[in-house]
Amino acid sequence: MAGFDEGGVFFSDNFGSEEQTDENQINRQQVKKRFKDFIRQFHEGNFSYTYRDQLKRNYNLGQFWLDVEIEDVSSFDETLADKLTKIPTEHLPLFEDAAKEVADEITRPRPEGEEDVNDIQVMLSSNANPCGLRELKSQQMARLVKIPGIVIAASAIKAKATKLTIQCRSCKNTLNNIPVNPGLEGYALPRKCNTDQAGRPKCPIDPFYIVPDKCKCVDFQVLKLQEAPEAVPNGELPRHMQLYCDRYMCDKVVPGNRVTVVGIYSIKKTGKPTKGGGRDKVNVGIRNPYFRVLGIKVDNDGTGRGGSAPITPSDEEEFRRMASDPNIYETIAKSIAPSIYGSLDIKKAIACLLFGGSRKRMPDGLMRRGDVNILMLGDPGTAKSQLLKFVERCSPIGVYTSGKGSSAAGLTASVMRDPHTRNFVMEGGAMVLADGGVVCIDEFDKMREDDRVAIHEAMEQQTISIAKAGITTTLNSRCSVLAAANSVYGRWDETKGEENIDFMPTILSRFDMIFIVKDEHNESRDMTLAKHVMNVHLNALQMTEEQAEGEIDLNTLKKYIQYCRSKCGPRLSAEAAEKLKNRYVLMRNGAGEYERETGKKITIPITVRQLEAIIRMSESLAKMKLKPFSSEREVDEALRLFQVSTLDAAMSGNLSGVEGFTTEEDQELLSRIEKQIKRRFIIGSQVSEHAIIQDFTRQKYPERSIQKVLHFMLRRGEIQHRMQRKMLYRVK
Repeated sequence: MAGFDEGGVFFSDNFGSEEQTDENQINRQQVKKRFKDFIRQFHEGNFSYTYRDQLKRNYNLGQFWLDVEIEDVSSFDETLADKLTKIPTEHLPLFEDAAKEVADEITRPRPEGEEDVNDIQVMLSSNANPCGLRELKSQQMARLVKIPGIVIAASAIKAKATKLTIQCRSCKNTLNNIPVNPGLEGYALPRKCNTDQAGRPKCPIDPFYIVPDKCKCVDFQVLKLQEAPEAVPNGELPRHMQLYCDRYMCDKVVPGNRVTVVGIYSIKKTGKPTKGGGRDKVNVGIRNPYFRVLGIKVDNDGTGRGGSAPITPSDEEEFRRMASDPNIYETIAKSIAPSIYGSLDIKKAIACLLFGGSRKRMPDGLMRRGDVNILMLGDPGTAKSQLLKFVERCSPIGVYTSGKGSSAAGLTASVMRDPHTRNFVMEGGAMVLADGGVVCIDEFDKMREDDRVAIHEAMEQQTISIAKAGITTTLNSRCSVLAAANSVYGRWDETKGEENIDFMPTILSRFDMIFIVKDEHNESRDMTLAKHVMNVHLNALQMTEEQAEGEIDLNTLKKYIQYCRSKCGPRLSAEAAEKLKNRYVLMRNGAGEYERETGKKITIPITVRQLEAIIRMSESLAKMKLKPFSSEREVDEALRLFQVSTLDAAMSGNLSGVEGFTTEEDQELLSRIEKQIKRRFIIGSQVSEHAIIQDFTRQKYPERSIQKVLHFMLRRGEIQHRMQRKMLYRVK
């Protein structure tokens, strides 16, 4: 027993281990005193007591929390910050107790009826570099860690007990204020009641039950965090982490938010007892990791993406100088995929898409989107996919997907059953994850028609509404859509005209610009293109050094786009609005140059949607130059881009036949043929297509128009091909 009374008092802890040393048994009162000193005394150079004032302000507003930067704790007491980082589960409760005691001091005297001080939640933040989900190892277990990612699912808010009250069913003995560990760890009820009562038999096994009315609870929410798409190595699945948020952390984020989280890397029990009856027959020592959140920051501006650095004052000065350059528009267009030859108008349109117009909220609460949507239709081998890949890398937030590998739920949102709680939870898809950026959809024509219909609302209203499995909600999908598609026949067939396109007018009208990209045979152009491709392959290493001449490098361009999107929201000037109004009326009436080119009056495929598209493009052009208003010059360029894209496609007949992209006379003829076909053939009848064409050509109807009507009816499901022969079959 030598040395028993030396070095302090020893005590027994049934739940502790024998290996615990005095080093881990922290001096609680001393640590709490240091935390109180930090809150009271920490100040910046001007004697502004940051945390004391913040605590008093929040408490008076009824917000019982304190947001603390770990770097401030480190500058005040480095040892204290080191302990908080390495043993946060022991020190955080002391920090919150210290904050509660300081709040008690600085809020006196309080109004009558509010004598009791509310508990204070301490939220932590840090400027340290985040650690990726793949870098989390067992060494970081139970330590303070900072990780980035995207929230893809959020549970409903539930209650968790922090202090339990339990009662014995037999003897009614009550145990009060039993503490419950924070996080997803539960509490195992005692199996035996130790109350000794003379003359009564012993209480049975497992006699205790929880008294809910006398328990003290807090709100908590479980989130699902996925690592950012750009952080996933090629060929691997993205990894996930379960987040536990409580009290004021709840409802701070929604699926689709890019966040940076500070918290404790924790573990919870996994596995279930076996049927052999033994409670300990589980995977002893095996635990599931989860993250107990102590601070969460939403990256609204996209600066948390891929470790991109925040914008410094020197960067801002450089961007102001770039915006004052009169040729900045052409420079940005040349900097978009510089290794791809030509397609300058498409690159200019993509520049408009990357910068975007101005989002507007109307007095009645309705929103007008500011994001620009572009569709590229045409031949394979015209670098459509390469442009999409470049945009994904260039945009501050970019998600790339392929049409054949995407479903409606994968693009919008899915409702799944949580395997642990068996409750339904919602997970955001590609368009939710790309909120605030660009979603690039390749092979757009290979998608099923039902899946394409699912993104109608996301493209125009920029929301995704879900009403299934008892979940009714709306998610934001404020992103631009850049889509690439091939024609029906693989290559563009000039003789087929509108049959090259297999899209419904509902989806086409949601694209602000539609480019027809053709692989034309031209000897001089082919020679120039071949030289460019050879140069790219031969000088691949030198391309990055030569990029500085007249072009902006990728990182600078990404930062510039991010800066313009966050700092500038231009509007149309009065003169530009007047000019655009007049041009809109002219185009609607088919007047001016369009009427002279065609020789007959045509209803140009321009509606209010296309008018708003031109407004968005003109605002985007002004945003590139950091101008507060779009002038007539920007409106002229927006009209020119619209002319060389959608209008040229419509005027050349490539989009004729699609509703809204035909002349009035042709549309009337097609409607007349369709009505006659539906009137003459009953549901379920089978007639050869050849017989129908022969019958209608005798009535002086053009054969091409008849084939067009049959093609549209086939696509809408009103007729079907049977037995590998072209047969007409009316369906309900």
